[in-house]
Amino acid sequence: MAQNIRLRHAQSGVITTGFYGFSWTTLFFSGFPAIFRGDLITGVIVLISAVVSILLARILTPDDYGKVALVTVFNNIMYVLLDCGIGTALVQKKEVDELDYSSAFFFSIVISFVLYGGMFVAAPYLAAFYNDPSMTPIFRGISLTVAVCGIKTIQQAHVTRNMKFQYFFYSAFAGAIVSTVLGLGLAYMGFGVWALVVQQVSNITVDTLVLWKLSSWRPKMEFSWQHLKGLLSYGWKLLASSLSSVIYNNLRSLIIGKMYTSADLAYYNQGDNLTYNIASSVDTSIESVLFPVMSSLQDDRAQVKNMTRRSIKTCTYIIAPVMMSTAFCAEPLVRLILTEKWLPCVLFLRVFCLGYACWPIITANLNAAKAVGRSDLYLKCQLLNEGVCILLLLATFRVSVEAIAYGMLITNVVTQILDAQLNKKLIGYGYLEQMRDILPTLLLAAGAGLCMYLVIFLHLPDLLTVIIQVVVGLGIYLTGSAILELDTFEYFKDVLAPSIRQKLKR
Repeated sequence: MAQNIRLRHAQSGVITTGFYGFSWTTLFFSGFPAIFRGDLITGVIVLISAVVSILLARILTPDDYGKVALVTVFNNIMYVLLDCGIGTALVQKKEVDELDYSSAFFFSIVISFVLYGGMFVAAPYLAAFYNDPSMTPIFRGISLTVAVCGIKTIQQAHVTRNMKFQYFFYSAFAGAIVSTVLGLGLAYMGFGVWALVVQQVSNITVDTLVLWKLSSWRPKMEFSWQHLKGLLSYGWKLLASSLSSVIYNNLRSLIIGKMYTSADLAYYNQGDNLTYNIASSVDTSIESVLFPVMSSLQDDRAQVKNMTRRSIKTCTYIIAPVMMSTAFCAEPLVRLILTEKWLPCVLFLRVFCLGYACWPIITANLNAAKAVGRSDLYLKCQLLNEGVCILLLLATFRVSVEAIAYGMLITNVVTQILDAQLNKKLIGYGYLEQMRDILPTLLLAAGAGLCMYLVIFLHLPDLLTVIIQVVVGLGIYLTGSAILELDTFEYFKDVLAPSIRQKLKR
């Protein structure tokens, strides 16, 4: 299970969202690229976390991970309530004085202890609701991170506002190292789920202590309700948005945790994490690059269409083979990395591979709507998509965990179609035309994936099987791209390859 973290580049201040905990994609989509960019600290943190978390997943049981995953959902909700948008308000406000910071700090402290106290009292009732009394101390243990975050939140805002981004790297690195040692040590000594609890608590605690040590700001013994009200007036809208988002995104975990076992939740989340992280990495790239460019061309619908087309074709060319390969190679890959006890997550992994493959397409379509100034249609689409998702969840949650996963797959396909039809009206680029653009790539990726799957029937050791699958799949995909003369392949060859060579020379 991965824990979401934010890392900031020491010089540029660029914020990277990643996952502290097991995620196969952190290794290939965050760790190695970060090192390649010269962002050594980020790369080291991510790589260490990925390796350590693989070891933890091999030692601990799916039931352990499922319990922590469920508790983490409630923690995420408390994090949103704790922040109240105040941190963002302090960063965004034109002029901030010491009274603002101090008032926000003491308010944050009070809220954090109120939230922790509430969770401490509610823990046995939540454990009873989920029919597992052993979860009471787990709720109380992991929730300590909320209390610690109350001390850290305003300090983070001060460091961010003063652009001392290198502090985040040092604190995150220290937290990763200490929590790694403690988590692995406790896991090897047989402490089970408490290895994960201590890992989370120690990570945030050390991170906070180091950040406080590095930062020069300290709160003063002063408080102003008027100053706080000004910050809250800005932050409450962010709070409402973030709260609805976190509940919506974690609704399935809450339901699976109630209706099924902790192990079921762990298998579901493990299959979800891999594909979600890949899709969100590509999704974030589209959001940060495509939207500003399209916004500058909003009066030229033909150019917006061309940009959307390029984005969809390029992202599909990247994500389709990754998803297909992962789906077809899932069984030996899971057995090799996580051992046979995690094999039940294979089905979820394959389903989510198909579902999240739609995400870049959805993002490009929605960005096109925003870029041409139709935020109203963007909002309508979002609400419609969430409505479809909730309806399918209601229809499937009593059937099985597998049915919930298939419901997510159907949701993503329906969402893709709806968002594409929106663009047919705005820029003349509908679903059928989009599918014609990416169909050769999808078929090629599926064919390469199928050939990779056939390697399984050689009955070789898992490591050798995976190596051969990667070589076969990559060879078929690149060769097929050249033979079919896919324009996206030519684009990568002419634009990306020279850039990589220049980077390596430096």
